[in-house]
Amino acid sequence: MDSVQMISHIEQSLNYSVYDVKWIPCTAKFVSLGSKPKGTGVVQIYQLNRGTLELVKETEREKSLKCCSFGASKLRTEHLAVGDFAGKLAVYDLERMDAPPVYEVAAHDGIINTLDATGGSTVNCGAPEIVTGGRDGAVKVWDPRQPNDPVANICPASKDCRRDCWAVGFGDSHNAVERVVCSGYDNGDLKLIDLRNLKLRWETNVKNGICAVEFDRKDIRMNKLAVSTLEGGLFVYDMRTQHSQKGFASVREKTVGQSLGSNGVIGGAKSTVWTVKHLPQNRDIFVTGGGSGNVRIWLYHYPEKRVTTPSDGEEQGVAGTLEMLHATTLSTQPVHTFDWSPDRQGLAVCGSFDQTVRVLITTNLNLH
Repeated sequence: MDSVQMISHIEQSLNYSVYDVKWIPCTAKFVSLGSKPKGTGVVQIYQLNRGTLELVKETEREKSLKCCSFGASKLRTEHLAVGDFAGKLAVYDLERMDAPPVYEVAAHDGIINTLDATGGSTVNCGAPEIVTGGRDGAVKVWDPRQPNDPVANICPASKDCRRDCWAVGFGDSHNAVERVVCSGYDNGDLKLIDLRNLKLRWETNVKNGICAVEFDRKDIRMNKLAVSTLEGGLFVYDMRTQHSQKGFASVREKTVGQSLGSNGVIGGAKSTVWTVKHLPQNRDIFVTGGGSGNVRIWLYHYPEKRVTTPSDGEEQGVAGTLEMLHATTLSTQPVHTFDWSPDRQGLAVCGSFDQTVRVLITTNLNLH
């Protein structure tokens, strides 16, 4: 059997709504955070131990917690950047969770919907930075070494035309100066901001609210960008060649959020694609988490030629194709957060709205 299989290895019920899960780099532990019914936030650290999950540490916070990342942390320091429902961004040292945060700032008016971080463990790829997107429509870039003020604040001048920012992601950080931020909004707007020149590099609209964006790698020259939306939309953009009129080439899948029947037939109503995550060990494989509780693994095939030159003489990108390697239904509720282990290929953790985290094992990924 050389086909990819995803198995639910361990299931752990929680007494709170889980919003984000992340593996702690270089360990067999992961962080789960979310919101308790009384409106307080909770951070839990679980460790894999002989086929079971062991709760190592639990800490409660004043406000519900929404999103987190280790991207701006050095490998050995375990500094977790966390965004909460009150608009506060904080960086906690997991070794000393009861101590005050290492970094803290009032980042947004209202909830921080999403954050991403980079630069912590990479070499010659720029400063450690955290980008946050909030309900106030702003996208802000923070340097944990600089208190109070953001490095960049990207938002419309008029408050009337601000849209809810649902997704952000870093990319193109292949040297000490280049870096971009991609942001997705509730009306389907997708914007690519060049942080070196602080200008809008490209924008488009995908006609549905954008739930997740992710570059296949943050620390290389822009290669591919995966975007997932409401109503089952999945777009993969080839980011190597930008056309002045047509922008970046893309491939689209329409039924990604729908459930897969026992006979392998896709059915049911259109369903949100909540998350998209690329495999750390292979940038052409990624996973999507659907609103019907399904998880799908995809393989991107590059075209024979990635660039074509039409009659006008300007180079234009060519999109590849998507192959679904595996699909499985894990839950009756949406799988809205997912994280691959950076250290062990095929090991993953996901969270769903049935208040459960699942440790997953995926086989045969090395054959693709």
